[in-house]
Amino acid sequence: MDNTLYTFLALADAVIITDANHRILAVNQMYETITGYSSDTIIGKKAGILRTPYTPQETFISLKEALASGLAWSGVLTNYKRNHELWHSSITITPFLIEGTMYFVGVFRELEQLERGQYLDEHRVEQIQGSLLKVLAISSEIRDPGIESHLASVQQLTGLLVTRHNERIGIDLDVEAQSHIAHSSILHDIGKSAIPEGILYKPGPLADYERTIIEMHARIGVDIVDKIFRELDDGLVEIELSTAKNIILHHHEKWDGTGYPHRLQGEAIPLEARIVSIVDVFDALISKRPYKEKWSTDRAIDYLVEQKGKHFDSDIVDSFLSLYQDGMIMS
Repeated sequence: MDNTLYTFLALADAVIITDANHRILAVNQMYETITGYSSDTIIGKKAGILRTPYTPQETFISLKEALASGLAWSGVLTNYKRNHELWHSSITITPFLIEGTMYFVGVFRELEQLERGQYLDEHRVEQIQGSLLKVLAISSEIRDPGIESHLASVQQLTGLLVTRHNERIGIDLDVEAQSHIAHSSILHDIGKSAIPEGILYKPGPLADYERTIIEMHARIGVDIVDKIFRELDDGLVEIELSTAKNIILHHHEKWDGTGYPHRLQGEAIPLEARIVSIVDVFDALISKRPYKEKWSTDRAIDYLVEQKGKHFDSDIVDSFLSLYQDGMIMS
């Protein structure tokens, strides 16, 4: 099983991970506690080991149709525990295609243990949102062994910058909106998963046609997240999805209108994309790449200043500089 999927096993909810044939690959401790099955007794068995005749047939039909189409599915199942007691669970099963291999991740809660009307508190929702987006981002860019470090850095710096800019400029972003931007920033380059490695990691100047192919990653990225979350209409990741699409599509736009893919200018570029643009460029500059050496932090800061009003929103650059002056940005 791909190592990135183990992230889900840390969730407080019960989690089951299966292969494309629905054979169990891993479960977490909460799953063992609820069902009475230990990992060593259930791994390798079909997920249907818990199935009862009390779940409506229509439910299984909709489940199978969704998963067969590569879509996520949510619903309520009535299952058996190992001691043959019945239990009811609200479950979401999400497919993940990683390097050509399909996996299914089921996250569920035992409804008998929930008080009426009590589901997920805001902190829990935020944890699940962040975990889903992180696993998706890392899984889609798994070819690059250094990508997790870059994504984590972009996400951390985005969180710092959006908070500082909100404080400096007074743009009235609430804590939830700031969190959405930070979480979603991790998906900014997800479209690069479809770009040939020979172009993506070319150690030298790109030909014009290669540059055109690279620039397609913004549109490809939006298409990827649209397909993955098309059937998730429960609101859990709806706002993140909208924010992520703005970031993915527009973080290569430039303040002066010379960027891509739509050559947007100034405030026509979504705020979240303007923020991530600065963070992404800064982290790329201070990191070693196949086509460039690592820059010093001071040199990268000088570049951001030079590009104020050209590549970047001047006000957001000033917010970034204030973080640097306060010692909150390290190389």
